[in-house]
Amino acid sequence: MKVLARKRKKKTSLNPLMPFLFMSLIVLMGMAVGSVFASSPFGDTTTPIKHVVVIFDENISFDHYFGTYPSVIKDASGQVIFKPKPGTPQVNGLTHDLLTNNQNSAQPFLITDSTTCDQDHNYTPEQQAYDKGAADEFVEYTEGSGCAVPYEVMGYYDASLVTAMWNYAQNYALNDNSYDTCYGPSTPGALNLICGQTAYIAGVGLGSSNVNGTQINDADPAGDLGASTTKNGYVTFGINVGDLLNKKNITWGWFQGGFDNVNQSHTCPTAPEGAETDYIPHHEPFQYFSSTQNLSHLLPTSVAMIGHTDQANHQYDLTDFWNALAANNLPAVSYLKAPGYQDGHAGYSGPSCEQEFVVDTINKLEQSPEWKDMAIIICYDDSDGWYDHQAPPVANFSHTSADPFTYESDTPPSLAGLQGRMGYGPRLPLLVISPYSKDNYVDHRITDQTSVLRFIEDNWDLGRIGNGSYDAIAGSLNGMFDFENGPRMDTLILNPDTGRPL
Repeated sequence: MKVLARKRKKKTSLNPLMPFLFMSLIVLMGMAVGSVFASSPFGDTTTPIKHVVVIFDENISFDHYFGTYPSVIKDASGQVIFKPKPGTPQVNGLTHDLLTNNQNSAQPFLITDSTTCDQDHNYTPEQQAYDKGAADEFVEYTEGSGCAVPYEVMGYYDASLVTAMWNYAQNYALNDNSYDTCYGPSTPGALNLICGQTAYIAGVGLGSSNVNGTQINDADPAGDLGASTTKNGYVTFGINVGDLLNKKNITWGWFQGGFDNVNQSHTCPTAPEGAETDYIPHHEPFQYFSSTQNLSHLLPTSVAMIGHTDQANHQYDLTDFWNALAANNLPAVSYLKAPGYQDGHAGYSGPSCEQEFVVDTINKLEQSPEWKDMAIIICYDDSDGWYDHQAPPVANFSHTSADPFTYESDTPPSLAGLQGRMGYGPRLPLLVISPYSKDNYVDHRITDQTSVLRFIEDNWDLGRIGNGSYDAIAGSLNGMFDFENGPRMDTLILNPDTGRPL
């Protein structure tokens, strides 16, 4: 509320009703101010962060993007593409021994173009690849079928092709000890991001996508306008972070490419599989819950209602996100899912197309008024099966027909006794980009996908999901922030084509 200063007037005699009128005005103003704060779309926060934007991309292991970070990278002509700043911290990456004397049946190698095929990243093969911590069976179990490049599962990129990601790590905060909450592909990863829970499912024809009532592989949300009839559609019970935000009247939304046109498709020029639909139903986790789904893909009733509950029920197209930003109506919590060709998934997307989306998005957000109190979190749904040398710590045990190993000691036991959620899964990249993030910092604390959930829960004091959610044991993201000395005044604007600073 802005109060305008006025010049003092000459002293005059008071009307006998003035004290009464004055007190009445104070009461009314207090009620008005209380009403404004009670309906604030951002609510009270425990940190200076008032806007969280989660960019949730596809299928990247940590070593696949950051295995040789930070190192000097030159192009074919000898021009330096990336040079780490003095004092840049090291990551738990690919050492000389891992690159030249690897425990797998093939050695890691540098991928020099964006054309890669999809690897096997299902629940059981990923566990077999890690071989109870030895991490030595990737070629045997997660190598993609029909790949043009032999042993492609062992491939990794550097700053010559994931330039933007390395530049973001140089200027903001990177975590090198972050994991997929459970083993498995996109759907479990997406569910864990918003509720830390993949159990309590119901549906027909679920087949191999579930075990013991727990989702372990991909399946479309039942009834979704874009769902495939062969993708074993299902619904789930329980609650998610959207329900927690709704209880506190905090604005939020999931924004996904192609949500307004489920038949629309695009082609990433470097993708071997060709065109991919922009909207991929099994990437949209809120559609699995009756409380937050928008199965008919109804549009918001107005730009002013984006983030609030109306017929869209917080599920939107990406265009709605930009409309809300332009109208100064950005929700407190936003999840962004790129159209398929730009989500980074091997086969139908790739790092160059992903870079275009990520950089264009972050450039716009850094130049918006909301940037001053924003945290952008870049994270991934699964590893695609790509090699990563760091065996995930065992945080939750499972013994089902889909779990290939037994362990000598099941400590800690399965959360709430629920099976089919063996975790943590493979290591994934995690970046925090914010005026409050630490500069050129590598966080080594253990985190997972539900650490993003926990940050949102804690920032708005939402409480926990409960019922065995991984949020109860999730590591904190707070180590990637500097709330005492922020906000920083600098921004990093990159070229979407090259990933290099403008």
